[in-house]
Amino acid sequence: MKQFLIMAMLASLTLNAGNIERGVDRSNLDPAVSPGENFYLYACGGWMKAHPLDPQYARFGTFDQLAENSREQVKDIITSLGTGNQQGSIRQKVGDLYAMGMDSVRLNNEGGAALTADLAIIKNAKPADFTRLVARLQRGVSSPFFDGSVMADLKSSNENLFYLTQGGIGMGDRDYYLDNDKNTAAVRQAYVDYINRLFVLTGSKKGAAKKAAANVMKIETELAQVAMTREQTRDYSRLYNIMSLDELKNRYQGINWEQYFGEMGCTVKRVCVFQPASLACVSNMLQNYKENVIKDYLAFKYIDAAAPYLSDDFVQVHFDFYSRAMSGKKVMQPRWKRALNVPNTLLGEAVGQLYVEKYFPAESKKKMQRLVDNLKVALGEHIASLTWMSPKTKVNALVKLNSFTVKIGYPDKWRDYSGLAIDASKPYWENVKQARTFLADYEISQLDKPVDKERWYMTPQTVNAYYEPSSNEICFPAGILQKPYFDPEADDAVNYGAIGVVIGHEMTHGFDDQGRNFDHNGNMVDWWTAEDAEQFKVLASKLGAQYSAEIVADDVHANGEYTMGENIADHGGLRVAYSAFKKTAQGKADEAIDGFTPDQRFFLSYANVWAANITKEEILRRTKVDPHSLGVNRVNVAIRNLEPFFKAFNVHSGDKMWRAPEDRVIIW
Repeated sequence: MKQFLIMAMLASLTLNAGNIERGVDRSNLDPAVSPGENFYLYACGGWMKAHPLDPQYARFGTFDQLAENSREQVKDIITSLGTGNQQGSIRQKVGDLYAMGMDSVRLNNEGGAALTADLAIIKNAKPADFTRLVARLQRGVSSPFFDGSVMADLKSSNENLFYLTQGGIGMGDRDYYLDNDKNTAAVRQAYVDYINRLFVLTGSKKGAAKKAAANVMKIETELAQVAMTREQTRDYSRLYNIMSLDELKNRYQGINWEQYFGEMGCTVKRVCVFQPASLACVSNMLQNYKENVIKDYLAFKYIDAAAPYLSDDFVQVHFDFYSRAMSGKKVMQPRWKRALNVPNTLLGEAVGQLYVEKYFPAESKKKMQRLVDNLKVALGEHIASLTWMSPKTKVNALVKLNSFTVKIGYPDKWRDYSGLAIDASKPYWENVKQARTFLADYEISQLDKPVDKERWYMTPQTVNAYYEPSSNEICFPAGILQKPYFDPEADDAVNYGAIGVVIGHEMTHGFDDQGRNFDHNGNMVDWWTAEDAEQFKVLASKLGAQYSAEIVADDVHANGEYTMGENIADHGGLRVAYSAFKKTAQGKADEAIDGFTPDQRFFLSYANVWAANITKEEILRRTKVDPHSLGVNRVNVAIRNLEPFFKAFNVHSGDKMWRAPEDRVIIW
């Protein structure tokens, strides 16, 4: 059976590069650095020097450069729409939403007036109304106290289920509230100042604003104290806690569940509570905290969500905390970028449909499919040859691999936005709020329907890719299928080193520390033997330790446990893409282009994908909240487990990039 599955995946193993000979861009390199000393700086140093960090960014790299290219393309589309389009048309909705964001005169004249009615509702609310207000905000505006959402049942992937998850903390991670190092303490104080300034902007006296900020921090700190750690949230066995509606009512009596689900617009019989301790804390707060404390918190969550869509004073205060204090950005992005992001996000597939018509050639989809087929074969061969995995588990892994659904470019059916009204006579925030509620209501409406397997979870213009375990699918939007990730004019080494590794990365997510818990149908099922599962954990732990040994800034280390899934995917993506590349004509020929062998071009191409400059603040923030490793570690740590890298650049014992064979890790 194992041989049959591998044969079933066989495909042509050449990208058909023809006579193309576009290889490595030498200007990206820093020849003053030896590849054996610091390969990342050798491969990317030239690019980094040529692209000093623009103060509007906390990090800017080739990945972000591609996102900027996509943004310019979207701008060209949206600005051509203008205003005065037929009311109710997509052109009208997208064009008017953008135009409202660009109208600084109107926005500054209106100030925070758009908040008045909703803030009055919060101010005048009685305790019996609190649950309804929480649910109303959760319908697209904010996530006070916790979050409610609908997605596939982890153990029955064709059915949707309602999930209750921890939330309610504005700084994004519990450590910002609990750690006391100098950087974290500074960010925390900046957050208090931010809350204070928002209340002043909405009319509070200084003394009242200070008390309100203290009330917000009281709630958020308590939520942080009971929240799961980042590492704990990666363990699905901890998260899958099914409860009936009656159980929910009995365990969390401080929350009026009839009121909550009524406001959310759904009827539930069972739910999944990801973090029971967090929900118990919320229940206690709603039962026992003073009214003014709850009201201050709810008011802040509302103002905080609206601030980017109001007058310049609100926008500036929002920037000063989230972008300057947390990430180290020096200046705000120009208004057109901020305005563009609104329709590009809230009407994403409508913009995406226009995008692919203009910017995504059909030939790119065909070439990408061939690459995917080639990587699939290579990963199947890797699985079949693993020495640490038993035949039984290999068969299950191959069944899963052979069941992947592949989505490339854009969806076959587009989202319907006919039920959304954009009215330019209303304030900008009112329209943004309405669009966000429209999207939230759509998500909730899926509860009583089978899971839509044709749905996309990224828009076509997005520069990214994903693996979704519940549908066992990999998706590559049109936005990422451009240089430097995918270049039809480049040689195979460059494409396999860039988009090839991205493909392999997403495939490997199906077998990382989280993805491996799901079977070929997307159900959370243990298809591993106990011995194989233990072997995997040993190898994964060894890989994680390599990353945790790296210092990212000051004395702060990378978190190899939290970034485990992405590290495994990088590691597997590199190995699988390299194997697939070596089956191509160019991979076999070993002919140099511009002085670089095919293997050298492959690894240089991979490194160039992660070329970037980044602020210290952003390094520290990402280390707290981002499950991806920093670019330098995605290169220098990952490639030091691959023997072909050492051979390609003559790296030997004694070089800083050297890792002894017994210390290297091979998982996939």
